[in-house]
Amino acid sequence: MSSPWDVYDALIDDLPQDVTVVLSDRGTRWTRVVNSADGVGSAWSMKDTSRPAISVGTPDAGRPIRDVAALVRSWNLAEASVGQAAINSWYSRAEVAARQGFVPTGEGLTWREVFDPYADVVEGRVAAIIGHFPFARGVLWKAADLQILERFPEPGDYPDTACEYLLPEADYVFVSSSSFVNKSAPRLLDLAVGGGAHTVLVGPSTPMHPLLLDLGVDTVTGYVPDPEVGKAGVIEELSPTGQIGPGTRMHQHRSA
Repeated sequence: MSSPWDVYDALIDDLPQDVTVVLSDRGTRWTRVVNSADGVGSAWSMKDTSRPAISVGTPDAGRPIRDVAALVRSWNLAEASVGQAAINSWYSRAEVAARQGFVPTGEGLTWREVFDPYADVVEGRVAAIIGHFPFARGVLWKAADLQILERFPEPGDYPDTACEYLLPEADYVFVSSSSFVNKSAPRLLDLAVGGGAHTVLVGPSTPMHPLLLDLGVDTVTGYVPDPEVGKAGVIEELSPTGQIGPGTRMHQHRSA
């Protein structure tokens, strides 16, 4: 793709024109959008509001999901979280994900197990993770070098600006899909895929669309919320807790 915006434009272009937003909620950790096709989308809630919002005074409810999805282009990242959640409200519908080639990862699996399939294959290799997943070190301890890159680094983490230097040299790269909200995803994928790393997109913010496999990502793993999560009362309960709520992980691997 010639521009970093191309991936966003492609995701928005594939959204239906006759589906509207029913509800949006900016929670403590997760922003959610519910659409008129009973889809529920999630995205990491970013707080950055240094830039003015695009949609000031315009309610999300009642608007086409394509219009709300376009907010992902906003540099007001709190607003961009709504845009990403709107995108995911379509692609995180179980039937849409299945039609796109995604399959359930396993009943009862949570995000704490997302790194488990790689516990042995990273042995003796360099593994980089974009985003601080507190359970990752305990799973990927066999890696010769486990590099965690984080915008707000904790002890032992690299600052995320190290990505330009570390990702091209890594054997495995795991990218948190919250990077779609802050617009770093296209560059992170370029660095990882371009360097020849086995590249995995992880997290509830993931748009489950096969175009990401076409870009060279090896595995796309996302999240389909249970239908009950789309109920206003349930969202109201989940919103301040930071919990993602019940759902099913789904994934797709790139063909060899």
